[in-house]
This record gives sequence, C-alpha cells and structure tokens, in this order.
Amino acid sequence: MTNPTVITGTVGKDAHVIGTKILSRALRESGFNVVELGILTPPEEFVQAAVEHKAAAILMSSLYGMGANDVQGFKDMCVQAGLGDVLLYIGGNLTVGKHDFREAEETFKKLGFDRVYPPASDVKQAIADLRADLAARGKAS
Repeated sequence: MTNPTVITGTVGKDAHVIGTKILSRALRESGFNVVELGILTPPEEFVQAAVEHKAAAILMSSLYGMGANDVQGFKDMCVQAGLGDVLLYIGGNLTVGKHDFREAEETFKKLGFDRVYPPASDVKQAIADLRADLAARGKAS
C-alpha cells in the first residue's frame, strides 16, 4: 500500500507559516506524501489539490483568529468535489480574544472538521490521530 497523501497549508488570509512548515516536515518524516500549499491559501485551492493528488486528508492551520470565516462551507465544497470521506483537520489560534478552546472545537466540528487543535499542539499527537483516523477508514498509513 502506498503512503497516504495529505494536503497542508495556512488557510484564507493568514500568513503565519511556521506551524504549517513544522507539521509538513513531521508528516514527511513519518512517511506521508505531503503537498504543501503554503500561506494565504484559499479554501478552493485545498479542494483542488486534494482532488488532483487523491488526498486522504487536509490539514489546515490558521493563527490570526478568523479561521471560521475562512472555512465557511468548506465541508460542502469537499463533498461537491467528491471528497466526502477526506479527513479534515484544523489547528491554531482559531478565534479572536480569550475563549474556552472547547467552544472553538465545537464550532469547527459543526463546520465539518474531524479534528481541531489548539495552538502549540503536539505534532506527534496529530500524526498519531491521523494514523488512527485513516486506519478506522481502512486507509492505514
């Protein structure tokens, strides 16, 4: 079985790149095929890349607090493109101001994300989660 392909990038109008770079490198070192889109990536580009590369997962970061605005309707875009079973992960500073992370997590899960991570999450944990989620869908890595 080939290694799963994942799409990474910073979504929307966000130019924070370090988290995405760290995640992409860790994923590569863990045996994943990574298509790294970089910063300021419109949601449509994530969908296009996932279709083109037959991705198993899309992992987005957003640190400027407006991530919910950037991903409105994203799950629907994925479904319309034939990506209904692609895993969707997002992490970072997802809302502006002080808040309970569980509220942000609930918001993004309602938007269709499978996993939601707070800032400074452990990359190894995200990769372990990804492996487990892929295995649960019969797409072991």
